Amino acid sequence: MAASNPVIVVNQRGAGRLRGGHLWVYRSDLASAKAPAGALVEVRDERGRPLGSALYSSSSQIAIRLVSNEPLAERALLTLVRERIAAAVRFRQGAARDTDSYRVIFSEADLLPGLIVDRYNDVLSMQMLTQAFDREDLRQVVVSALAQYFPDASLIERVDLHIRELEELPARESQILRGERSSSIFTFNGVRFRFDGLGGQKTGAFLDQRENYAAAARYAHGEALDCFSYQGGFALHLARVCDQVAAIDSSRPALEVAEQNEQLNREQHRSGEIEWTEGNSFDVLKDYSSAGRQYDTIVLDPPAFAKSKRAVPTALRGYKELNLRALKMLRPSGVLVTCSCSFHVGEGEFLEMLSSAAADAGRRVRVLEKRGAAVDHAALLNMPETAYLKCLICQAG
Repeated sequence: MAASNPVIVVNQRGAGRLRGGHLWVYRSDLASAKAPAGALVEVRDERGRPLGSALYSSSSQIAIRLVSNEPLAERALLTLVRERIAAAVRFRQGAARDTDSYRVIFSEADLLPGLIVDRYNDVLSMQMLTQAFDREDLRQVVVSALAQYFPDASLIERVDLHIRELEELPARESQILRGERSSSIFTFNGVRFRFDGLGGQKTGAFLDQRENYAAAARYAHGEALDCFSYQGGFALHLARVCDQVAAIDSSRPALEVAEQNEQLNREQHRSGEIEWTEGNSFDVLKDYSSAGRQYDTIVLDPPAFAKSKRAVPTALRGYKELNLRALKMLRPSGVLVTCSCSFHVGEGEFLEMLSSAAADAGRRVRVLEKRGAAVDHAALLNMPETAYLKCLICQAG
């Protein structure tokens, strides 16, 4: 280890997390910490035993993110980052070869904690989420590596202002870093979508649901309802196989993009025009249920309800309310596609919630598929935060 690397000492609980395969240590588990923001640090336990090298944040509650179990010098860090970008690109080239849109780099899951890169056809969208990856030397390594592997693609930096505040980083605007394009039309599962890298919400699409969209379409039939539709990911897939499709979302801008996406795919639709409704899905489901509306297929894909462990009981009540109403509105042999992107809500808890909703609804429910995120969002074992998405495809008797 280079003598210039600061030393961070973690307590017994923090050391146990790292030895167990997790990459994070929270600030409450630091025994001593004195290092510059974004520094590469040596991590030791309270007995002085080395635990590896990590990237340090002076402000985040996630104080250190392990990058190697071995001592690492600054120059070696830059080489390591470039090597891991190369490995991430090779993996996606094999795993996501049937689409022009996928996650290229998935932060901790690619052992590049704090770095997200998504591909939308000929535009790459990059997010730097930590003090370390906001360092100019690491930024330049990432930008040059992406230019090497995607020479014809534009590169934009998508800025999350809230994250930058938490990391105490200076304000920065989303911007084009290379090329001229910030928008594109991309395709997966034969469905076309618009991407606007400098506008819209989040990064423009939920790439992690790509394989679940296709799976839902294999079972969907009849009249379908897509709740929390966002820009129409599920709805547009259902429209190819269902007789009628209705979709609900609370965001008018998102629905406007969804309608544009519908125009891109109209010739493939069996259902005719999708019925887009702006509104709170909880309220609309309640109104539809009171009106006696029935469906053959219902999709529930809400945003994360549990941002912390303390929020889990409230989240589970929300999930149950949605699923109970949906189950009551399904016709016999109807299909329910129900999702959760709250990693604090485990698969077991989610299944228990659904079991309780089925019992209260008086329905016999078969689980046809238990699914997670698309393969380009592969999870890191021993780090449950990377296995956040749950998708159950069910049939109600």
